Amino acid sequence: MCGIIGYIGNNNSIEIILDGLKRLEYRGYDSAGIAYINKDGHIDLTRCQGKIIELVRKIADKHIDVTMGIGHTRWATHGGPSEKNAHPHRYGKIAIVHNGIIENYITLKKDLMNIGHVFSSDTDTEVICHLINDFYSEGKSFEDSVRLTTKMLVGSYAIAVINESEQGKIICAKMDSPLVIGLGKGEYYVASDVPAFLNYTRDVIFLKDSEFAVLSLDGVMIFDSDGKFVTRASEKITWNPSMAEKGGYRHFMLKEIFEQPRAVADTIGGRINAETGEINILEFGFHDQDSLLQFQKIFIVACGTSWHAALCAKYMIEELARVSVEVDIASEFRYRNPLINKSTLLIAITQSGETADTLAAIREAKKQGAVTLTICNVLGSTASRESDHVFYTHSGPEIGVASTKSFTAQLVALYMLAIALAGNKIEKNTAKSLIKDLLHIPLILEEALSKDKNIEELAKAYSKTCDFLYLGRGILYPIALEGALKLKEISYIHAEGYPAGEMKHGPIALIDEKMPVVILLTKDALYNKVISNIEEVKSRGGNTLVISNEDDPEIRVKSDSFLFIPKSNKFLNALTMSLPLQLLAYHIAVIRGCDVDQPRNLAKSVTVE
Repeated sequence: MCGIIGYIGNNNSIEIILDGLKRLEYRGYDSAGIAYINKDGHIDLTRCQGKIIELVRKIADKHIDVTMGIGHTRWATHGGPSEKNAHPHRYGKIAIVHNGIIENYITLKKDLMNIGHVFSSDTDTEVICHLINDFYSEGKSFEDSVRLTTKMLVGSYAIAVINESEQGKIICAKMDSPLVIGLGKGEYYVASDVPAFLNYTRDVIFLKDSEFAVLSLDGVMIFDSDGKFVTRASEKITWNPSMAEKGGYRHFMLKEIFEQPRAVADTIGGRINAETGEINILEFGFHDQDSLLQFQKIFIVACGTSWHAALCAKYMIEELARVSVEVDIASEFRYRNPLINKSTLLIAITQSGETADTLAAIREAKKQGAVTLTICNVLGSTASRESDHVFYTHSGPEIGVASTKSFTAQLVALYMLAIALAGNKIEKNTAKSLIKDLLHIPLILEEALSKDKNIEELAKAYSKTCDFLYLGRGILYPIALEGALKLKEISYIHAEGYPAGEMKHGPIALIDEKMPVVILLTKDALYNKVISNIEEVKSRGGNTLVISNEDDPEIRVKSDSFLFIPKSNKFLNALTMSLPLQLLAYHIAVIRGCDVDQPRNLAKSVTVE
C-alpha cells in the first residue's frame, strides 16, 4: 500500500504535492519522490530513501516553481527500499507513479529486455513506464499509449503518468487499487486517498476499475478501457482531514480490520494455480519441490500475535505435510539449545521483520545449520535480509499497534506453505479444493465483517466486565489466545485463552456470573465436546458468548449471546473466527474510552530484548 498524489493547476505544484505526501505517509514510508517538467521542458525527478521529511530536505534548496507534477510515498513490494526503487520512475519521455502489484511483470520485463530495454530499478512499476513510452514512440496518442499498456497488465494498479512532450496533461488509470480525482477551481488533483488533497477541495470523482482519466487545465475527462467517454458526476466529501486519513473510520485499527479481505487477496495474488492445485514455491524462495520436501523437522518462532499464527501453522503443516513441527516463542528459543541440524527448517514470523528476539532466533538457527524462512510484511527488513528465504505478505502498512490484518495475512501465507510442503502427500483434488477455499476466503471475510453492528451491541453488554475467558479446540485454540490478547492489549481487561478441553483442569474455578466465557464453535469432530463445555459453564452460572459457523437452534438456546459467522474449511475457519474477536475487542475498548491505536505501554515493533 503506497501513496499517490498528482496536481495540475496554476499554483506551485511542489508545495501541494509535498503536503499531500505528508498526509499519505501512513500508506508508505520507506521512500518517496516527485516528478515534474522543468522550465527546459524535460522531466526532473527528485527521490530519496526514507520518510517524507528527507524528500522535503532534498528538494528545499532547488526553489522549484512549476504548476504540474506527480508524487509518491512507497511501501516496498518489488525491490528493496532504496533511491533507485523509489517512485516516480522515468523512461524516455514518460514518468509514472504506481500503487499495486503487476503479477506478470517478469514476463513483460523479459520481453522488453529481449528488444534492448535496460532497466534501472528492481520494481514491477518500471515495466509500465517502458511500455507506455514504446507505444508513444510508435505514434500512438498519449491517451492510447496508457490505455493499451493497461490492457497488457495482470494484477492491480493505480497509476498517474506525465509525458514531457504533452506538458499540460496528467493521465491516471486504475484496477483493483484505489484512485480518486479532486476537482478544484481551475486546478485538479489525483490521489490514492482523499486526505492528500482534502485541504484544497472536497469535490471528488472516484475512478472505477478499467477506467482512465485525463487531467488538464480544461478539466477532467474519463474514459473506459475501449477509449469511450464516460460521464460521471462528482461527489462531496464530508469527512474532516483527521477522519479522512483513516478513510472515514474512527481509528486506524478499525480501518485495518476492514482492510483484511483486500490484504488477504493481496497475499494470495499471483501465488497459486487453482487449475493444478499448486502453490508457486518460488514465492517462498525455493526453486523446486524437492528442496521443500528435504526437511525432517520444522521449528516456527515468533512473538505475540505472530506466535498465535505459528500455533495455527502447526495444525496445518502437521496434518497436510505430515512433518513434525515445534512452535517456540522466539525469546525462549534462543536460550534453550534446541536440537537443530541441516535437515531442519526454521520459519520465523514477524510483521515488521525487526523484532529483536525473532532476529536472534534466526541467527541461532543459521549458526546450527538450519535453513531459515521468514514470513514478513516489510520488504528489505533485517529478518528478510538475514534469512535464506523470505515470503512477503504484502498486507500494507499497519498503523494500529494491535495486529489485525498482518495476522490474517500470516495465516494465509502459512496455509499456502502447508499445501506446498505437502506436495504429493495429498491428492491433487484435495489440493485443488484447498486452493478453491482460499480463493473464496476474501468474500467470506467480507461477510464476517458485516456482523459489525451485532458485535458492537454485544460489546455494550460486556464492556464493564473485569475478566474474560476464551475457549477453543484444535486450530481454534490459538484463535482463543489471540482473541484474549486483543482484548488485553486495547481494553486493559484481563483475559485468558485456553484449550476448551483444559477448562476442568483449573479455569473452571474462576467461572461465576461475572465471568463471560467466549466459546469458539465449529461443526467438526469436536463439536459435541465443545457443547459440553457450554453446559459446564452454564451449570456454574457463567455467561456464555458463543461464536459459531453452525446456526444450531439448540446452541442458541444454551447461549447467553450467540453470533453466527460464515464457514470455510477447518483450517481457514481460523481466519473467519479471528475477525469477530478483533471487532469485539475494538468496540469494548472504544466504549471504555481507551486509546485504541496506541494502547498504553505497547509499541508496534519490539526491537530490543
